[in-house]
Amino acid sequence: MKLASLKHGRDGKLVVVSKDLTRYSSAEHIVPTMQAALDNWEQVAPYLGALYRDVEHWSVPCGRFHEHDAASPLPRAYQWADGSAYINHVELVRQARGAKVPESFYHDPLMYQGGSDGFLAPRDPIPLKDVAWGCDMEGEIACVVDDVPMGVSKEDAAEHIKLLMLVNDVSLRGLIPGELEKGFGFFQSKPASAFSPVAVTPEELGDAWANSVINLPLMVDYNGQPFGRANAAQEATFSLADLVAHAAKTRSLCAGTIIGSGTVSNKGADGGPGTPVSAGGAGYSCIAEIRMIETIADGKPATPFMQPGDTVSVEMRDAAGHSIFGKIEQEVVAA
Repeated sequence: MKLASLKHGRDGKLVVVSKDLTRYSSAEHIVPTMQAALDNWEQVAPYLGALYRDVEHWSVPCGRFHEHDAASPLPRAYQWADGSAYINHVELVRQARGAKVPESFYHDPLMYQGGSDGFLAPRDPIPLKDVAWGCDMEGEIACVVDDVPMGVSKEDAAEHIKLLMLVNDVSLRGLIPGELEKGFGFFQSKPASAFSPVAVTPEELGDAWANSVINLPLMVDYNGQPFGRANAAQEATFSLADLVAHAAKTRSLCAGTIIGSGTVSNKGADGGPGTPVSAGGAGYSCIAEIRMIETIADGKPATPFMQPGDTVSVEMRDAAGHSIFGKIEQEVVAA
């Protein structure tokens, strides 16, 4: 099943989208918004699934689905927590500054709580007030859960994952070091993120969804050129179920909580740092990673962070080459 929120007020209007992302039918007669659907998932999911089948069979009135009309599937959420499932990314950041990764990072996930009171739509521009802030994209996977009890096991956590999305987790790298030095974590360095036009149920991915990871490349393009093609299952130290269980260790998670994977990151074929897509590698899902590799190799980074006029897109396609979630497509603009 594929769901989207068309832009409408603060919380959007829930629609069911065809598998090929060309058509939609309003779900208002079932439930008005994505959050309302998640609040009552067990009751409304069968009806939404029936509508999805009707859309596929052309047996209900449909409109043309335009991705630029979509808000993020949850235009705002009660909670957005982002983990770091790909330790390769953390290893590179640490190696570039001559620091080792603590052993605990391999069994105790990193996680921060981001701002969730308003997300960018998937085609909204990224506002940037100062280029010195070091604007970066981060291509990620995210899941949306129903109500999760405190202390849930990893196995049971997987059953609470109801929807999957893609993320561009915008980061202001120039502000991160100063905030981390304060010992309270990210705030100003993590502005609004954007999510894919469409959220899908796990079964929609077929065999590509296994053990709570997606075994497909995450396609990140930068200024119209392939930048990242990292596989979201490779080098995943933690699954999405691991991250959900981690988030729920000391508190329950309300329906509609979004949990992110962190930057999708693969090692190179030789087990070392990854190589650019242009050189046959999997590339990178954020600029910081290639800057870290440049620093390790040359003592300083060469690739600049994003500036007004730069564009980024994030997409994932199935084995047949069809877009699964639609495309996040954004341009940096001067705020």
